[in-house]
Amino acid sequence: MPELPEVETVRRGLEPAMVGTVITKVEQRRPNLRFPFPERFPDRLGGQTIIGLGRRAKYLLADISSGDVLIMHLGMSGRFLIEAADGRAMPGAYHHQAGEDHRHDHVVFHLANGLIVTYNDARRFGFMVLVPRAELLQHPLIAKLGIEPLGNELDADLIARLMAGRQTPLKAALMDQGLIAGLGNIYVCEALHRAGLSPLRAAGTLATAAGRPTAGARRLATAIREVLTEAVAAGGSSLRDYAQPNGSLGYFQHGFRVYDREHAACPTPGCRGTIARMTQGGRSTFFCATCQR
Repeated sequence: MPELPEVETVRRGLEPAMVGTVITKVEQRRPNLRFPFPERFPDRLGGQTIIGLGRRAKYLLADISSGDVLIMHLGMSGRFLIEAADGRAMPGAYHHQAGEDHRHDHVVFHLANGLIVTYNDARRFGFMVLVPRAELLQHPLIAKLGIEPLGNELDADLIARLMAGRQTPLKAALMDQGLIAGLGNIYVCEALHRAGLSPLRAAGTLATAAGRPTAGARRLATAIREVLTEAVAAGGSSLRDYAQPNGSLGYFQHGFRVYDREHAACPTPGCRGTIARMTQGGRSTFFCATCQR
């Protein structure tokens, strides 16, 4: 499933194509994705200008001149394809056959600037929701989200406050979207390894008895920011059928230290451990038991 860096990569790819232009027509080619489309979905978007395109956690947020916000989630296989009206892919060719199977083109945005933006989703786990801008922060999808890990709020003090008193495993706490929004399995594994912290340790061990951050909390705050920043710069990690809007692949997976590297030597300098895999909460956790304490 695309995680925060992949969603941010998609946002940056769509922004120059969509923001500031009018949606001249919307083709809705099926009644639902994961959820039914909003009533009169094409009519409510047609003729409106896209004012801005933001991101909250793993959601794309398109601000529309009507006063609505279009919330979009990619699910497991959703992607946006940008094409010129003459059918030429912009700006590059697709690398994944899944993106070229037009049977899965479910929503097509025709834009006044001549571009066509198509939402393609083979598994149909994505969705689109229209919400009045004034109600966005109270919407169930948004209201309970935690802090943004790339924002200025995330530091060691905040991690200590969020984790204090929690006996749940640290990895599970980091993936709790109500605490830190947007962190997913891949980047949590990578950040924990960089910080030298076991995914099994109690989350509360990152705070002292007085509630102050431990050295591990300080390392983790730095590691989360570094991993996500590097992943966004690399265009995300193209696992299975994920691609950027222009069809090119992300390359952060080539820099994985632990994820999907079971039995490989630990890359930490001086560590003689090997990468192990276990299951937590139904997801694979990759870690080094030697240097992640």
